[in-house]
Order: sequence, then C-alpha cells, then structure tokens
Amino acid sequence: MSTIHVQTAQNVALEYEVASVGDRILAQLLDWLVLVLFSVVVNFLIEKATNSQDERRILQLMLIALPWLLYHPLCEIFFNGQSIGKRARQIKVTRRDGLRPHAGDYLLRWLLGLVEVSASFGSIATVAVLLNGHGQRLGDMAANTMVVSLRPVPATGRLPLAELPAGYMVVFPQVSTLSDQDINLVHRLMHQALKRNNYMLLNEVATRVKSLTGIQTDLQDEPFLHTIIRDHAHLAATHG
Repeated sequence: MSTIHVQTAQNVALEYEVASVGDRILAQLLDWLVLVLFSVVVNFLIEKATNSQDERRILQLMLIALPWLLYHPLCEIFFNGQSIGKRARQIKVTRRDGLRPHAGDYLLRWLLGLVEVSASFGSIATVAVLLNGHGQRLGDMAANTMVVSLRPVPATGRLPLAELPAGYMVVFPQVSTLSDQDINLVHRLMHQALKRNNYMLLNEVATRVKSLTGIQTDLQDEPFLHTIIRDHAHLAATHG
C-alpha cells in the first residue's frame, strides 16, 4: 500500500497510508448494501401504512430518495470523514494539509462524486484514483482531500531513528517534558482509539498532552499525537 508525505502549514511532516482502491470499492459496496436494505424496509412500511399512490410517492421521495442522495455527505460530516462502509474498511476522508475537513470540503467532493461515482458506477473515480498517484478522485482533488487507511500504530513508544525522515526537525520541543513512560502510554491509547474509531478518546489524549506540555496547535488529534511521538523519538535518539 502506497504512502503520501504532506508538509502542513505548521511545517509538520505527516505520512499517510493511502487507502487502496480495493478498500474504497468494498466500502462503497457496503454503503450501497446498507442503503438497499434500508430502502427495502422503509418501502415495506410505506406500502403497509398508506393507501394513496400520491402519498406513497411523496413518502418514498422523502424517506428513500433523499437518504440515498445525502447519505455520504451527512455521514462524513457527522462521523469524522467516515461512512458505514468506510468505518468497516478502516478508512476515512481527511485533508491533505493535515487539518480536519470542513463541511464544504465534504460537500464539494460529494457533488463531483454524483458524476464520477454514482452516474458512472465508479468507473471515472477508479480511473482517477489509479492515475492520480495520491489516491484521489476528482472530488478529492477539487476539495484538497484524500482517503487514508487507519492502519494500526506500532506498540512501542520510542521509534528507531531509522524510521524518522532524514534531517528530521523537531516540531514541538516541549515534548522533552514527557517521559518514556508518558509516550508509551500515549502510543498505546492512540493505537486503541484508532483501532476502535474512538475519536473521543483520541481527543482526550491529545488534550491531556497539550495540557502537560503547554503546546498550542491547530493540527488534528491524530497527526498531532504522531508528531509528538516522532519528536520524542528524535530527541531520545539524539540526546540519549
């Protein structure tokens, strides 16, 4: 699986594992399956509850057609870049600059997705992802987003120096106030949070680290904690 390196506005180097085309296709198929099952159940209830054809059509439009249309943007806005299918495949939408996508970003990629995914049964999106090199379809390129894999984090708290980019520069020198035990705990909790999609826990860990170190940053919780761990690893390796 390919990776992409991103330099944020805060001069933080982030490395993402790009979600594979297979994972994205499976996620989309799972989402369609959820919508089909939902539609069958709702349509059955509508048929049972109404006698008027006009009333039935109005309810089908409101309770079936609209959910199909708005499913992806609403899921991604309220579930931090994930739909049910994306969550099952452990992938999510994020911005290329490391910040949390805005509602407008999700809406823009969704609007283009109506053409490249829904209207073409995913063929345009698949070709774009394969040719782009960064795992982006046209909607992602327009919204400056990408779909990344939530791969597990190694269990150890101190990274080997070889795993850090050449010429790595510490972003948050305040991490020197944290002990190896602190970093190990941060690493374990982050791993648990990502594995379980527990973003509340992830936020609590990031907030606690900021409180202990006095760090102020606009980075999302996940890249912030990754950077903290890298900074600590670099300082530990270079200063013993």
